[in-house]
Amino acid sequence: MAKKRKAISCRRGMQGVTLCISTAMVLILLGMVVFSVLLARNLSNHMKENLTMSVMLKDYVTVNQGHLLCRDLYHKPWSHHIDYISKEQAQREQIKELGSDPSEFLGFNPFPATLEIWLNANYANRDSLRIISKELRKDARISDVAYMEDLVDQVNYNLSRISIILLVLAILLTCVSFSLISNTVRLSVYARRFLIHTMKLVGASWGFIRRPFLYHAMGVGIIAALIAIAVLGGCFYGLYVMQPGILTVITWVELTITGVAVFLFGLLITALCAWLAVNRFLRMTAGELYKI
Repeated sequence: MAKKRKAISCRRGMQGVTLCISTAMVLILLGMVVFSVLLARNLSNHMKENLTMSVMLKDYVTVNQGHLLCRDLYHKPWSHHIDYISKEQAQREQIKELGSDPSEFLGFNPFPATLEIWLNANYANRDSLRIISKELRKDARISDVAYMEDLVDQVNYNLSRISIILLVLAILLTCVSFSLISNTVRLSVYARRFLIHTMKLVGASWGFIRRPFLYHAMGVGIIAALIAIAVLGGCFYGLYVMQPGILTVITWVELTITGVAVFLFGLLITALCAWLAVNRFLRMTAGELYKI
């Protein structure tokens, strides 16, 4: 009898380990989806904020006036960062690129002072750029505004396509994750379906019968979530070692969101699946339990 109890206990322990590992693997997959979506969002914003608008100033604008204009524009809601490039600095940069000085045969510096404006991501689109450009051209100190409209359109088009693809993948993988965890938990409850029926026969309430299954499932979900978070953390550290620049598009906020999402999903989905599985067997008669 003792050997039989030990064998049953060992078998249940192996079932718990299998349930925990399989749930952790699914949570790792889900965490990768969440991380990919957040990475794509931040990468999209990073790319948009690297699109620049060049504002050429008129010749009579002094350095102090240029810095004053730069400060005024910096407080605009669409402004992310502004660099002031003086005429002399622009001349030095062009000499470095061209290998010659145009002012030597022109007799004057042909390069105007310029403001390089990096826009906030929400304003990096065709309509906003046209409105901003129109607003800037009204300033008497500004001679012209230039930006690559085709590049902006192409970047926004590609990013929108990538976002749609990632969203569809996220929805599909979430459904697959729910299905896999549901089947795993259901198999765990299935092994004790006759115990559920026995407890029902002796008058135990449904809530009393469900409670240990829910606690067990939630415990498995927590352990699986912690394993998944540890694996994902290790993967991110490896990615950081290979590409330290990843920190420019991923911060601790995104990592925290990913970890919390994995933990909550592991906790809630296992509890929900256990609740549904136990209710299913509670509704069955003894004859139906033998048929499944």
